[in-house]
Amino acid sequence: MMATEVYGVFADEDFSKSLSELDKPDVEGWEFFVESQGVTIYRLFNETSGLYQYKVYGELADVLPETCAEVYMDLEYRKQWDTYAKVLEVKECEGRNLVYWEVNFPFPLWNRDYIYGREFRIMDKDGSKVWIVLAKSLETPTVPEKSGIVRVDDYLQSAVLCSNGKNGTKAFMQYYDNPKGNIPKWLINWAAKTGVPQFLTMMQTACRGYTNYLESKKIAKPSS
Repeated sequence: MMATEVYGVFADEDFSKSLSELDKPDVEGWEFFVESQGVTIYRLFNETSGLYQYKVYGELADVLPETCAEVYMDLEYRKQWDTYAKVLEVKECEGRNLVYWEVNFPFPLWNRDYIYGREFRIMDKDGSKVWIVLAKSLETPTVPEKSGIVRVDDYLQSAVLCSNGKNGTKAFMQYYDNPKGNIPKWLINWAAKTGVPQFLTMMQTACRGYTNYLESKKIAKPSS
């Protein structure tokens, strides 16, 4: 398993709840936001932050869920296909492996960075495999904030992947973060509206190229 995991952050019920979203989307109280490129997005207003949390339902037509899960978890590969990822690496923090992620923001905005734990599980649903990744921000003194970079400490994401019954992937994602700073709310919401479908398109392209990437790593690896 190539997962970077931190245990004890998520309960079994967190995984069970995410698993149920594939067949029975729980959107009661959520507002329909947009449908684009075969992706349907709902949102829920957070009164504390004035921002929205999002639920995303869609399919990746020609890539298998196992490949999607591997690509989603492979930090080294993501640095190649995700142009927004300036730094993406695992750091050992108080005996736990956490992910450090610095995201490129357009000038004149400062970059944002995240410290988060994630857990990966393969679960069974009616005899079929389902790949689930849960992640959320965590605080740690091991990685202090940097000057000129805004630390995002209110972040939550989940991804659930399974076969669509053909040669593709059925996907559910839930996402929320508060980037803080003086970013207009309309700009954040516009980015969510366009960025989520764009991210899935980028990921689909990355999945198609994953085999070649793995082969290139074997070729580049020096012989013993």
